[in-house]
Formats: sequence, C-alpha cells, structure tokens
Amino acid sequence: MRFQELIREVKDFPQPGINFRDITPLLQSPAAYKQVIDLLADRYKHQAIDAIVGIESRGFLIAAPLARELEMPLLLIRKQGKLPFKTKSITYALEYGVDALEIHKDGVSKSDKIIIIDDLVATGGTLEATAKLIESFGANILELAVVIELIDLDGRNKLHKWALHSLCQL
Repeated sequence: MRFQELIREVKDFPQPGINFRDITPLLQSPAAYKQVIDLLADRYKHQAIDAIVGIESRGFLIAAPLARELEMPLLLIRKQGKLPFKTKSITYALEYGVDALEIHKDGVSKSDKIIIIDDLVATGGTLEATAKLIESFGANILELAVVIELIDLDGRNKLHKWALHSLCQL
C-alpha cells in the first residue's frame, strides 16, 4: 500500500471551511510510516546536515524517527510557552488565526545546516515562520520537507526563498 492512500480528509476541522488532512491512519500502519521515514532518510543520508528541526506537533512524529535514523540532533519548534528553557520566538499569521513559535536559544548555532520537517504545508505560514526563526540564529536552511503539500493553497509560493520537498501533493 502506498502511504498516500492512508491520508484522511476531515471536513470542517478545526473550523467550518477548513479541510484537515489527517495522518493518523498512516501512523497506524507500520509499513506506511516506515515508508515515509525511509523516503526522507534516503533523501538526506548523504547530505552534510547538522540538525533536524521538527514542528509541533505532527512534525515531531516525522522528524524524531528521521533524526534517529540519520543520527542527527533533533530540535523542537513548539507553540509559545511550552519550552522550559530560554527561548527565541516568532509570531506569524495562520490561515485561521495568529500564533507564535519558539525554540530553545541554545538549540541552533550560527552556520548550522538545518532540515525543517512538518507533516504538511498548506498556506506556508508555519513553515515560513519556522525558517525565519532558524535563520535568525545565522543558520542555513538546506530544505523544508513535508509529507503532504496542499497544492491548491499555494504554500510553495510563500516559501519560494527555500527549497521545499514534499512526498505527495494533494
């Protein structure tokens, strides 16, 4: 089975007019989950990477096993107020509101080569904010990687400054 077949669409979540792409069925299939991690690991295993950044919360589910597979440090981007140590933050607009993201100040170093991982890109706001936050440390974004790219929402256009890799487009 191809992992794409296990991505579920939930209409009107988290609010009317938003169609949420749910990777829960994919995660419940060990073979499909492994396929996603293997595809990303194969892409990055020969690159000079200093760390993998995972975006809360579903991005963690992809970034953590990928970082383990590549034997790379895992850095966490979390919603404001969730990290226990000194943080640096950025505020950004979502397609349905405003939010803020944070990372520990000691997580990223100048000139680090970073891959940013999330489950999905819609309008691109969260990935854009994360990339700007990482670059504010002087680090280099090698690539943004997602499992799902919602092409009708044109997030790729907002992210034109960075390379974007998606495993599937819906």
